[in-house]
Amino acid sequence: MTTFPLPDLGEGLPDAEIVTWHVKEGDAVKVDQLMVSVETAKAIVEVPSPYEGIITKLHAAAGDVVGTGEPLVDFQLTGASAASAAPTAVQVESHAPQSGTVVGMMPVTGEIIEEHSLLRRTRHAVGDQVRAVPAARALARRLNVDLAQVSGSGKDGVITLDDVLAAAPLESPRRKVASAVEAPVLGNRRHDDGAELLHGPRRAMAQSMSRSRDEIATCTVFDDADVHAWPEGTDITVRLIRSIAAAVKEEPGLNARFDPSGPSRILFDHIHLAVAVDSPEGLIVPVIRDIDKKSGAELRASVDHLRKSVRERSVAPEEMRGYTFTLSNFGTLAGRYATPLVVPPAVAILGTGRLQRDVVPTETGIEAHRRIPLSLTFDHRCITGGEACRFLAALIRDLGKSA
Repeated sequence: MTTFPLPDLGEGLPDAEIVTWHVKEGDAVKVDQLMVSVETAKAIVEVPSPYEGIITKLHAAAGDVVGTGEPLVDFQLTGASAASAAPTAVQVESHAPQSGTVVGMMPVTGEIIEEHSLLRRTRHAVGDQVRAVPAARALARRLNVDLAQVSGSGKDGVITLDDVLAAAPLESPRRKVASAVEAPVLGNRRHDDGAELLHGPRRAMAQSMSRSRDEIATCTVFDDADVHAWPEGTDITVRLIRSIAAAVKEEPGLNARFDPSGPSRILFDHIHLAVAVDSPEGLIVPVIRDIDKKSGAELRASVDHLRKSVRERSVAPEEMRGYTFTLSNFGTLAGRYATPLVVPPAVAILGTGRLQRDVVPTETGIEAHRRIPLSLTFDHRCITGGEACRFLAALIRDLGKSA
């Protein structure tokens, strides 16, 4: 018997939640056959079988949370898997023994497996590309849609949920099935008292916010930026990102990471901005790289890409890592000021409220100006009040420019 543990999904997460088993005990499976769908804080990930054999035991049920490295499936190996580790297979990704990677052992066939990331797993036969996000693949199976006949509207032709729905027969229960894929119903989401169990992004949020509460010496300063000089049609989000880059250059101490064991901090030359994006499943925070090196058009394209990825739950693991500063533009929904929380090891986050028209005194009298409320939270263990205020002042000055 061989035990396959929950794979390290490469996202820095300690566990995952079982969404749906696609096999049952006693089933015969082949290498790379879809075995189970699990939900992490970022996406639904399809885990294929790493072996050829018979499923002898499933160690968890739908709705259970399994730790990375904990037993997931027991196999009785058959065929090539029983004869040797992989005499006719290609090792796609190498890890330490029993690390349990998602890709596992891939058979040598005419099919090409492209592992751009664990969350955007695509496959196509030679000369006939079929590329789709995992949720779209699951929806296509439920609606009996042939992905080879679907044109993808996503980046580089990737098939999205909307593409599958558009190709489905009119009599298919589209909305019902789509909802099941985007927000799967798991086995036991409630306690006996009726309390809802948190899962996916919401469970991850609870963990990261608890860590912030326990570790960060939180301090927030508030102010407003007068943006009355902005021309009509200014892209507010892009303008905010550009001003954050300008403020970091003037006061780099907030573009850093802190290690309390030293204690020590690292100041970064690059600026990788994490942007908090609201979604029905919870808050997801993908990263825009090198914001100080991108043009306005490139920043807009990056923002559109990350929002689309969040909507489709196709955010790649590498798009969630390595941030050096965070922006929460909650004012697009509601609210003037807030106390956004820093998630360690980062040291600062900027919250921007709803654009307001305020009455302000000028040299010629009283005028109504457009202003953006700003809330800057920082880790007071490694950032002084002076550094935070200088950063905020630099941000306000840059936002006040007409272009």
